[in-house]
Amino acid sequence: MAGSGKISARQKMINLMYLVFIAIMAMTVAPEVLSAFGLMEEKFEKANEVTTDMNTKLLANLETKGKENPKEFAAASNRAKQVSIASDKFYRFLESQKGDILRMGGYEADATTGRLPFEKMKKGDKLDEKWFTGDRLTKEGDKVIAAIEQYKKEIKDILGIDQYYTKFIENFDKKFDISEVRDSEGVKKQWLDYHFKGFPSIASYTKLTAMQNDVKVTQADLNNLFLGNAAVEATSLDKYKAIVLADKSAFFAGEKFQGRVVIGKYANVPPTALEVNGTKYDVSKVIDSTGAARLDFNVGNVGEHKIEGKFTFLENGEELEIPIIDANYVVVPRPNSATISADKMNVVYRGVSNPMTISFAGVPDNKVRASAPGLSGSGGKYIMKPQSGREVKISVTGTLDDGSTASDSKTFRIKDLPKPLGAFNGQNGAKLPRNNVEIGKLSASFGDDFDFSLPLNIQSFTMKVPGKPSVNCTGNRLSSAAKTALRSARRGDIVQFINIKAKATGTSVRIKTVTPVVIELAN
Repeated sequence: MAGSGKISARQKMINLMYLVFIAIMAMTVAPEVLSAFGLMEEKFEKANEVTTDMNTKLLANLETKGKENPKEFAAASNRAKQVSIASDKFYRFLESQKGDILRMGGYEADATTGRLPFEKMKKGDKLDEKWFTGDRLTKEGDKVIAAIEQYKKEIKDILGIDQYYTKFIENFDKKFDISEVRDSEGVKKQWLDYHFKGFPSIASYTKLTAMQNDVKVTQADLNNLFLGNAAVEATSLDKYKAIVLADKSAFFAGEKFQGRVVIGKYANVPPTALEVNGTKYDVSKVIDSTGAARLDFNVGNVGEHKIEGKFTFLENGEELEIPIIDANYVVVPRPNSATISADKMNVVYRGVSNPMTISFAGVPDNKVRASAPGLSGSGGKYIMKPQSGREVKISVTGTLDDGSTASDSKTFRIKDLPKPLGAFNGQNGAKLPRNNVEIGKLSASFGDDFDFSLPLNIQSFTMKVPGKPSVNCTGNRLSSAAKTALRSARRGDIVQFINIKAKATGTSVRIKTVTPVVIELAN
């Protein structure tokens, strides 16, 4: 065994017995077992080649987007390059360890086929001598642990504190977890000891190749996140506009303005600063539970007034300013304009019943008439069911106390239902046991940001298992053919559910294809 300093006679005897034990174990390993490890190693190598090619293309795509649209993709492209550098460095380190296994054991690939002599790679004593001394790690063993920790740190430093990557970091920590492990007898062992000590060379060689595969998959996952392909989850905040929603659009002279400032649609992202008309607000006091900022100030003299300012958010580690634009209010001595606001949002959705409140300032609800294609209701409360087109104009007439009438109108944008988000057993991108996948089911929803209750039913989908043809399924569960394909998959394989078709309950509007679902097999 490798070590330094004087070794007692007792320790020498223990070391000798250990080497004899390892030698005996190596001789008793069946050739079929060694061959099986070799076949696994070859499959991991092929998977690494495919993933490397995919990462190269994704990185090139990000670089191109970064040049064409630097505002949106420059930061993502830069992060992808940093991830590539860190991943390549760690990958090469693992490759050097694999090279040492071959060199120390005197193993060489077949000159014709290029295959390693799997059945001959029994002994693991050389690697044990390199990484372990007694119950401790050698300097070389410490280097392995240090390299893993360094890789984890570099990836996390690149991602920073951005909440967008929280789920990824959780999975990343699990994938590269090197904490102590309890063996079958309940004894705690160091991670490197538990996974490599006493194993045949081909087993250790294959495990290192599998870790290289984890590195490549990690890089691919991050590249996809940087490109915005993850589900998830996310629309950048610079796509939103700050909008003022006044409690009413016209005020009498001497009144105080009361209303809210929101960012497009309510978002659970707290701002770091808010400034309106030159006044800086304490965000800890003015932001309510919905994410809206409550404003309270004197409205000023009769006439039209503009509201100007900005929200400041922290995104991708940098401050992002979102200006308040197209915001104004009118101070009037008597009612002459209508207040029309959508209860759910400043747009209406096709295929659902959109609740709306329509009123005329200073006019009772029973003297207000509103009309538009697809609009029904009375008494200030209406339901809008948008028809064809991209906009709908709502016309409002109010009868004043003197019998005269005042009219106003407003145009709302009509939006199609958003793309549904797919999930398997309520999860996406998760790691599940094979049996859970076999008996589980797909589901779809419009996400937490969609304010309407519109249940979706899965009609059909396609399942893809690595190395097997795609399987089309009807309904939301795996067919017999899909289960058969699933049983051929290996631990760590990525099972994909694509081409997911769904139908909404209570509407005939066509639903967009559901976002794909990705599950990693845990066994």
